Amino acid sequence: MLDGIMTGLTTAVMPFNLLMVVVGCFAGTFIGMLPGLGPISAVALMIPVTYGLDPSSGIILMAGVYYGAVFGGSTSSILINAPGCASTVVTSFDGYPLAQQNQAGKALALAAYSSFTGGTIGAIILLFAAPALATVSLSFQSSDYFALMILGLTAVAAFSGKGQVIKALIMTTFGLMIATVGTDVTSGTTRFTFGSVDLIDGISFLLLAMATFALTEVIMTVLKGQHAQEEAQMDMSQLGSMKLSKTEVREVAPTVARSSVFGFLIGVLPGAGATIASFLAYGFERNLASAKEKLKFGKGALRGLAAPESANNAASTGSFVPLLTLGIPGSGTTAIMLGALIAYGIQPGPRLFVDNPDVFWSVIISMYFGNLVLLILNLPLIPYISRLLVIPRPILIPLILFFSITGVYLVSFNTFDIHMMVLITVIAIGLKLLEFPMAPMLLGFILGGLMENNLSRALMISDGSFAFLWERPLSASIVAIALLVLIVPPLLEHWNQRKGRSKGIESAVNEGEG
Repeated sequence: MLDGIMTGLTTAVMPFNLLMVVVGCFAGTFIGMLPGLGPISAVALMIPVTYGLDPSSGIILMAGVYYGAVFGGSTSSILINAPGCASTVVTSFDGYPLAQQNQAGKALALAAYSSFTGGTIGAIILLFAAPALATVSLSFQSSDYFALMILGLTAVAAFSGKGQVIKALIMTTFGLMIATVGTDVTSGTTRFTFGSVDLIDGISFLLLAMATFALTEVIMTVLKGQHAQEEAQMDMSQLGSMKLSKTEVREVAPTVARSSVFGFLIGVLPGAGATIASFLAYGFERNLASAKEKLKFGKGALRGLAAPESANNAASTGSFVPLLTLGIPGSGTTAIMLGALIAYGIQPGPRLFVDNPDVFWSVIISMYFGNLVLLILNLPLIPYISRLLVIPRPILIPLILFFSITGVYLVSFNTFDIHMMVLITVIAIGLKLLEFPMAPMLLGFILGGLMENNLSRALMISDGSFAFLWERPLSASIVAIALLVLIVPPLLEHWNQRKGRSKGIESAVNEGEG
């Protein structure tokens, strides 16, 4: 292993490969900033460029583009509430409110620091534990994945405001329903397509995210007539400081550490990916917060921004574990990279770090350099990137509309998706006016497909019995954790209320005696 690491280090620090890291990170960051053009589009664009390169340099370039796109995707989420990619949707929940509070500089800086830390921690764990983690990821079966999705759904309360739990559950159910549209992977039958060929592959998550966030935000702004007011109030002096105080650093440091490890472990699981990691990390962090801190989530909480940014970058790194060690793509982006590796004549799998140690270890080591390059590239650019906020609204709104619609169209090159996006936007506006939260619907949609597929497989393995939920220790443990997450917070709240009432009665009695 040590010999392999030294071989990888020698390959990674070659001047040309270091240049590939810089080029990949820069290109990925720029593409990631454009709403709708996520890491899949970014890596796909790089494939023709890598044909003339040797395997190590080509994969290093694509890896740089991958985590560069995830890193850069947070920018448009924070500044204009238009997620650059699916994994940065959660970033907009607290990042955009911070920008509206004239703290765009701080939000972008915190996102950069969190992303760097998450990616670095992920790269370090990957360096020393990749082969062992491959065994762990193989031990997960369909029943374990289904239990994990149940645990993910318990985070629904994290995406609802005070007194909105019922509305959040309704929206989660709505998301689960939308996830059933298209072809059933298990049986191959089409469902809820209403005879439309365009719905056979289902509804794209990117389409749903752009419709419910970017387009809805734009239309709501127009309806409220805030152009002139916001334009008058906004000037360069209101962009806020990029500095984090010592108190703020102490507040977010444990969050970043927890979310980085958590995100990496989710990323290791084939099929999970950075998007699920960011949603789960956000929900997990909110569940850990005190009652007072919970009220800040969704309104500009620093922990609410740091958690998904750390998790999605760590998960992006973690997704290389199943790709390199098992030959199984952990996400759509790594599926494209798998194709590129095979095109080079390299077969990813258990023998990759024996047969091609230069490729295996150089990619892992280059990730650390890549995260450092991303931090150096992005921090000085924050004051210039923040100038997006001072673009007059009559100009910015058409630009957001253009990039959102173009981004969705470039994924499928199908005008039906644009019509569907407009329809979903109209429905989302109505729901927002009725104060229904959008995030639970996205959570239900993301987890819905994975839940259904793994439930079907688990039921087939167990002959139709739900005993699979407690027969395997891992599945039973995850279900038990999910139940605790559901039961403990209400019990604690009830206990605190009783304690508060008893104190009130006691003080009233004392006053009466006095």
